[in-house]
Amino acid sequence: MRKINPHDFNVATRTTSRDINRQIALNLVREHQPLSRADLARRMQVRRGVVSVLVNELIQEELIYEGATGEAARGRKPTFLHVRTQNRLVVSVDVRFSRTYLALSDFGGRQLALDIFDTVFAPAKLIKIAARRIAKLLDAHKARPFCEGIGVVVPGIVDHRTGRILNAPTLGWRGVDIRDALSKETGLPVHIENAAKACALAQMWHGHGDAAGAHSFAHVSVSDGVGVGLVMNGELVRGHDNIAGEFGHLPLSIEGPRCMCGASGCWEAYISNIATLSRYFGHNLSKTEPKDLLADGRNRLSITDLVARARSGDAKAVTAIQTTARYLGLGLASVIHAVNPQRIYIGGEITAAWDMIEGTVRAALAERALTEEAVRTPILLAAFVDYPRLRGAAALVAAPTFAAPRVA
Repeated sequence: MRKINPHDFNVATRTTSRDINRQIALNLVREHQPLSRADLARRMQVRRGVVSVLVNELIQEELIYEGATGEAARGRKPTFLHVRTQNRLVVSVDVRFSRTYLALSDFGGRQLALDIFDTVFAPAKLIKIAARRIAKLLDAHKARPFCEGIGVVVPGIVDHRTGRILNAPTLGWRGVDIRDALSKETGLPVHIENAAKACALAQMWHGHGDAAGAHSFAHVSVSDGVGVGLVMNGELVRGHDNIAGEFGHLPLSIEGPRCMCGASGCWEAYISNIATLSRYFGHNLSKTEPKDLLADGRNRLSITDLVARARSGDAKAVTAIQTTARYLGLGLASVIHAVNPQRIYIGGEITAAWDMIEGTVRAALAERALTEEAVRTPILLAAFVDYPRLRGAAALVAAPTFAAPRVA
């Protein structure tokens, strides 16, 4: 049951039902393509004539197109419908503590090009570098006329209405606006969001074959930092002031290691890539400066390398990864108790060791879970192991095309 907000609503008009049906048709084609008109009508449980009107509108707006003709036992041969993703491109930008990743992809999430460079913490300088590399990426692929926007994800709290980065502790940013400046430099619309929320958005829009879990889940992103994106009833949860899902900064212990946010004992300080590598190297996070950790991450070892060492029998690597797994499970109990999602997705480089750590994660969750149902909450790997944040950034541009109209 959802209450109508008398202060923020859209009044239904004579075209409201058609707008809703049009979006349903678009999403059914997207989910089940290639799809014939007859199959679409059966799935929507409406007459063929209704579907023909909707399909013709979507074709005219170049959102879908007619593809190959199929075979039929009798009567007219069906023409299959597809969502148009070719020549609809988006640039994705993932700003992390260690490196910044750029990608060019289409609206279907297919990656066409990738560029990586060391993150620059001065916002103005980062914008200049990113804009120059984006221009080079677009020109190299003759993609500029087809690019519909830039999606940017950052490890921090973002006011999605203004694009202002309210607080990104790992980057040292407070009250920073890179959206408008990057748009001015590139001449393209820019959408910006918290990285974990964007990953949840990507899971919701690109996680095909998992429709049952697409409406209520938590996406835990483990990277240089830790973030949780929440989707409830098919809608991304941001909260009143955009801080919903900041489980990474809930303390496991107030006496624990220092987090980059300045507090002690945050979940992030136990399970982030930086925490795992620091554990392996024997660093004391409470006494180590972030720049020193950054040097280790860039010049010595990555989580992927650490997993490889663990698989080869390196006892220190195994201990570091298994300790992270235990703390991951303990923190997941808090996520489950707070929002009781239908399932949890885990994303990030640590998932490359999932076959080694799954048992440890689930055992730790069982220690803290309050009910047997909580223990049985499905924990799955995110749909995209490679560059999930880039896919999330792309979804910022692509997903609105498929979103449900807002009524009341």
